[in-house]
Amino acid sequence: MKINPGTLEKWRKFKANKRGYRAFWVFLSVFILSLGAEFIANDKPIIVRFDGHWYFPVVRTYPETFFGGEFDTPADYTDPAVRDLIRAKGFIIMPPIPYSYDTIVYDLPVPAPAPPSAKNRLGTDDLGRDVAARLIYGVRFSLLFGLMLTVLSSVVGIVVGAVQGYFGGKTDLIGQRFMEIWGSLPQLFVLIVVSSVITPGFWPLLFVMLLFSWTALVPVVRAEFLRARNFDYVKAAHALGASPVRIMFRHVFPNAMVATLTYLPFILSGAVVSLTALDFLGFGLPPGSPSLGELVRQGKENLQAPWLAGTAFLSLAFLLTILVFIGEAVRDAFDPRKNP
Repeated sequence: MKINPGTLEKWRKFKANKRGYRAFWVFLSVFILSLGAEFIANDKPIIVRFDGHWYFPVVRTYPETFFGGEFDTPADYTDPAVRDLIRAKGFIIMPPIPYSYDTIVYDLPVPAPAPPSAKNRLGTDDLGRDVAARLIYGVRFSLLFGLMLTVLSSVVGIVVGAVQGYFGGKTDLIGQRFMEIWGSLPQLFVLIVVSSVITPGFWPLLFVMLLFSWTALVPVVRAEFLRARNFDYVKAAHALGASPVRIMFRHVFPNAMVATLTYLPFILSGAVVSLTALDFLGFGLPPGSPSLGELVRQGKENLQAPWLAGTAFLSLAFLLTILVFIGEAVRDAFDPRKNP
């Protein structure tokens, strides 16, 4: 498969920005590790060998009777009795962090929130849940949510901007007036009002935030289509009978891809910040869900436990910083004035 020379040139420019290139690999590593959160932080074993058979509780639920217990209910691997039954005829391999995001640690040496220790590397919150486990799951949820919101808002923003820019005239005029009215709304307050009315959850929250995030790319795409719609190749395609949809997305849109791609890392960072803000205010995910915003709220409500606020601040600063670095590298890659 032959790669376009222009694509290779952009990749070389991207790699030339050492800071952004390294941030890209760091982000990719963090994202992949967070996808396997169940294998890193979980109160269920990764592998159980019992009586000559192999079991994988991290991906499947087994009743206690499978391991010689008395109850036909899901096995509680935090129960010492269940562990003794398994170890009597086999062995058990636990994840590096033997707690899930909702596991309550009962045998703390001090009242919760407990400070960092060999058992709980980042301490616990005020409910006795391991902070490291909640952080890993929270990062995964924030990144998945942010990526989905970025993709959906980009699709809507590109379509709206393309229609406005290509057709111009009254279509563009009406679209611009709507954008001015919609953009003048206090977004955070509207999100809070809507989030307080609907049942909190992943998809409702994604829909609510999509209502406002799609406007970010509209001005950029609209400007590119306004500029390109009078080019000779666009007029030639129109004279040959090509449909407006084909002209917009086959011939004109590639020119708008440059500005679009440079915005994506910044849209992703904005989505992570918005989700964190809503969770912090209590209008985001359902109570108990792992999130960075909930960790920030824990830090505010437990000032006597500085490890909570410190973990929330450092994790958010780390994520947003590497996303900004990636955005700068992508911008340099598509800048014709930059030399690799």
